[in-house]
Parts: sequence; C-alpha cells; structure tokens
Amino acid sequence: MLSLVNWSWVFGLFGLFVAVLIYQWIAKQPNGTELMQKIERYIFEGAMAFLKRQYATLAVFVVVVFFLLVFGINWQTALCFVTGAFCSMFAGFFGMRASTKGNSRTAWAANQSGMGKALIVSYFSGSVMGLSVASLGVLGVGIWFLIFGASPETAQYINGYAMGASSIALFARMGGGIYTKAADVGSDLVGKVEAGIPEDDPRNPGVIADNVGDNVGDIAGMGADIFESYVGAIIATIAIAATMSVTPEMLKFFPAGTKEWTIKYMYMAMPILVVMAGLISSLVGIFSIKVLQGLGPQAALRYSTFIGGGILVILTWIVKSSLGLPSGVFWSVVSGLVVGMIVGLLAEYYTSGKPVQRIAESSQTGPATVLISGMATGMMSVALPIVGICVAMWIAYVAAGMYGIGLSAVGMLATVGVTMTVDAYGPTADNAGGISEMSHLGPETRKITDSLDALGNTTAAIGKGFAIGSAALTALSLFVAYAQSAKVDRIDITDAYTIIGVFLGALVPFVIASLTMTAVGKAAFSIVEEIRRQFREIKGLMEGTAEPEPAKCVDIATRAALRYMIAPGLFGVLSPVVVGFIIGKEALGGFLVGANIVGVCLALFMANAGGAWDNAKKYIEQGNLGGKGSANHKAAVIGDTVGDPFKDTSGPTMNILIKLMSVISLILAPLMIKMWG
Repeated sequence: MLSLVNWSWVFGLFGLFVAVLIYQWIAKQPNGTELMQKIERYIFEGAMAFLKRQYATLAVFVVVVFFLLVFGINWQTALCFVTGAFCSMFAGFFGMRASTKGNSRTAWAANQSGMGKALIVSYFSGSVMGLSVASLGVLGVGIWFLIFGASPETAQYINGYAMGASSIALFARMGGGIYTKAADVGSDLVGKVEAGIPEDDPRNPGVIADNVGDNVGDIAGMGADIFESYVGAIIATIAIAATMSVTPEMLKFFPAGTKEWTIKYMYMAMPILVVMAGLISSLVGIFSIKVLQGLGPQAALRYSTFIGGGILVILTWIVKSSLGLPSGVFWSVVSGLVVGMIVGLLAEYYTSGKPVQRIAESSQTGPATVLISGMATGMMSVALPIVGICVAMWIAYVAAGMYGIGLSAVGMLATVGVTMTVDAYGPTADNAGGISEMSHLGPETRKITDSLDALGNTTAAIGKGFAIGSAALTALSLFVAYAQSAKVDRIDITDAYTIIGVFLGALVPFVIASLTMTAVGKAAFSIVEEIRRQFREIKGLMEGTAEPEPAKCVDIATRAALRYMIAPGLFGVLSPVVVGFIIGKEALGGFLVGANIVGVCLALFMANAGGAWDNAKKYIEQGNLGGKGSANHKAAVIGDTVGDPFKDTSGPTMNILIKLMSVISLILAPLMIKMWG
C-alpha cells in the first residue's frame, strides 16, 4: 500500500482524463436556438475575458513572489509555489469553460426533455470543476511528494505548493466576488427596483454581466478557494508528520526495530492515500447521479454526496489497516468527514428553513426589520457550526493528537470531487434560468430552471458552510505545522507580545471585510450609472425594440474588480510577514490565533446572513406575502442587496485569508528560527 503513494500522480491524471471526457459530452449536447447560442457566447466571452485579465495581473504577482522566495527561502520552495499557483488557475479555467458551456444546454434540456435531463447536464457541468480541483491537487502534491518527500528537510519545500494555491485563491475569490456582486447589485437596483422589470430581463444591460459574475465568483473563485483548502490540508498534515516526535506509544504499533523515519514516512503518506481514496469515492458519487435522478434533484444531489462519503470511510479503513497505523487515524478522518456534512446541513437550515420565513415575514414592517432579522439569523448561525468544528477537533486530537487534527481536515475535504460538483452545479442552473428568460422559452421551462436555481442557492449555502468548516480545520492544521516548524512550544497569553499579535490578527478580517464591501459598493455604483445611461440614451430599450450594450457593463465590472482587489489582497499577504519580522515568532503565533478565530466566525455570520436574505426574497417571489412587486418584496430586495457582498465577496474571502496567512507563516518558519531562535 505504501508504494502506491508514488503513483498518486497517475490517479490525478486519470481524474483529469475523466473530467475531459465529461466536458466533451457536455459540449456535444444541443445548445438551443440561435438566440440562446448568442447569449451563451456573450457569457462565455465575458467570463474568459475576465479570467484572462485577472490571470495576467496575477502573473506579475507570481513572478515577484517567485524571486523573493528564491533569494529569501530557496529555489525549491519557489518552484513548488509557481506550480501551486498555476494549478489553481487551471482548476478555475477548466471549471469555467464547462459551466459556460453547460448553461444553455441545461436550459434547452429543460425545454425539450424536462427536469431529469436538465439536472444531469447541469450536474455534470459542475463535475468538471469538482474533478479538476481534486485531480490537480492529487497530481501536484503527489509529484512533489515523490520528489521531496524522502526526508523532513526536503519535505518542507512542498509547503510552497500550498502557498501558491492560497495566493491565487485569495485574489481569485476576492476579484471574482467583487465582480459578481457589483454586477448583481447594479443590475438588481436599476432593473428590479427602479425600472420595475423582472430578473434576467433581456432589456437590462447588466444581465449578461450578472451571468458572467455567477461563473467568475461561484465557479472560478469557489474552485480556487476549495483547491487551496484541499492542498493546504494535505500539506499541513505532511508537515506535522515530518516534524513530530515518535513516542513509545507509537512504536507499539510497528515491528521491533522499525526506523523512526519509516514511521514518520507512513504518517506523511497517510493523507495522500486518503485523498487518492477520496478521488475514487468522488467518481462513484458523481456517476451515481444517473441512478439517483429519479428521486428528485434535492435528494439526488444529497445522496450522491453521502455515497461518496460512505465509500471513503471503507477505503480509509483499508488504507489504515494496510499501513498498520493505529485506529485513531481512521477516526480522525471520519470526524472531519461527518462534521463537514453537518456544518453544510446547518448552513442549509439557516439559509432555507424557518429562519428564512421569519426574515420574509419581517418585511411586513419594512427594510429595516429585514436587515435586523437577517443579521440576527447570521449571528445565531455561527454557534452550532463552531461547536461542530470543536467536536471534530476534540475527536481528532483524542484519537491521534495534533496530527489527527490535520487528518480531520483532510477527511473533510477528501471527497471534494463530489462536494464541489454539487456546489458548482448551482451557477450553471442559475445561468440556465437567465438564458431561458432572455430566450423566451416559456413559463414551463422557466419553472424547471427556477426549481434547479432555487436548489442551487441551497447547495451554494451548503458549499459555503463546507468551505468555512474546512478552512477552520485547515488553518488550525497549518498553525500546528507552523508552531512545530518554528519551534513555538506554546502560545502564552500572559506574554505581552503574544497578546499584541492576537489583537493584530483579530483586526485583519475586519479590515479585509471592510475593504471588499467598499469595493463592491464602488464597483456597483459604476454599473448602476452605466445601466441608467443606457436606459436613458438608447431609444426603444425599455420598449424592447432596441438592444442593450452588455459588453460595456462587463468591461466596467472587470476593471473595477481587478483594481479594487489589489489593496485587500496585499494587506492579507503582507500582514503576517510584518508581524513575524518586527514582533517575533511567538507574536506571529498569536496573530494566527486571533485571525483564525475572528475569520471563521465572521465568515459564518456573513455567508449565512447573506444566504438567508437571498432566500427570503425568493420566498416572497414565489407568491408569499404579496409576491413580486409588493412592498414586502421591495423590502426583501434591499436585504438581499446588502447580503450579496456578505455571502459572495467578504464572507468567502475570510476562508482564504486565514489559510493564506497560516501557510505564509509556515513558509517563514525557518527564517523565524534564524531571527528569533
């Protein structure tokens, strides 16, 4: 079994091969009328234009950091950093292509064949993203482990791969989030509130930009986010194993005379073997949708995830038994897997259950009470997921010590191929609804796509909850790896420098949230002004006799997103560097503690509050409490407008922020020892 680690890159290539086959199947599906093909082309070109400009901007950052790592750390870490960055970019690119191809095909499948076929097309479109994330993670980490995993001295180079993935993820999630919410808010404010026209109305110049935003934010951005958590958890666990002490209790599980390094190597190999098992489990889970589709969309998506998780449990036991490791490592993986699902289901409850109805009912007294009830729901939604994460940590720690916490994060993310598929399905379904509206496919088709879209909002909320839970465990794993690598024995809260670090770390998430919220507001203002101009100056636009100019809205949103993502991105990257070099390695440890605690709580609050506001608006649009156009609906739209940057920009940015700062600290650990001893 141990020798199988050397072939992990083959598993990665196989996963990519399956993703390519699925993409080819999607591309062969009929994509509807000439008008539908035209709209699809607009969305595709807008999304690719954004990615091209964003990646060109990030390439400069990657080159600069590469040379800083070469001269400040070593060339091996720098090389791993570059590959991590490019794999993150490729994952977003592959997923984006599939999603922008699947939208019109989903709409046409709904029109021609009904719910079942539309679900299959949208689900498999999302699976390209899921498999790309899982396969590129296994491929990249597997290759570098094969090259550098032979000793603890060289194994630390692999940390650069996680840093590359984290760096791209921060900017991709932030830039994509600013873009999508600026376009969404701008389009809704002018279209729904001012002009009084329906959502996705073809007369609205911002609709195409909004549809592009669904892809750049919830496909490329979310993909980079989960990819970073995925590789971060694997690499953190490898780093913990490489630097841990082999105790007499551990020696009992191995034959007499087994070398200490052999034992460490087995523990280092365990997370890679688990994610290889997770890739197999994900493939089975993904293709089970063909059997499950008759149960209905919601049940099919949920059970495909459960199938993937169940198979992972069986395979993990086989891996553990083959390596001869104690049972504690198995329970660590299971704790992360189960709690990840629980956190996702809790997010589903707070964004689609009774709390949403209470927010909708509060619209009867105006937008102020909508905002108050939504914020209260978001705050309360933090409690149970945090308790769940703590339970996972406790089980993992009791079962396998600090190493178990890292393995718990790996368990939560091992089936990312299927969990990311369920999440990435949502934007495709959302775009399909927009295309069916703009293409006049009729109410029956729109009813199907709206049903898929509503479910997509729920799966997106589950995905965000899952992303936050995995971020918490991954960040803690990276923190443990940093503490071991930098020889920080404990975080002493009676030490003034450590407390200073805690407070500085706690303020960073708030500053980043403020900067990203402000960025959305500024970018949305530009979009609003452009949409108003087109309605004012293009004769016949409101009457439907003239066409809008969507390319201008796409260009404005792109330029604004790329401009406004730089300041918060650099602030997040440089903060741990400044604290570590100026105050010390213990203060940097405190900094990570403060950032992790505040970042996770803020992420849960913002993501769930935003999702609840969104679904409260949709609850009213379904005909409840006066329906569309009523005073209640207008109040709910205001809540949704505030919630948009909460759930899709600032909230998700927190996940990446805490992991990026932790992995940067891990990279700096050797320098911290040289400076501070």
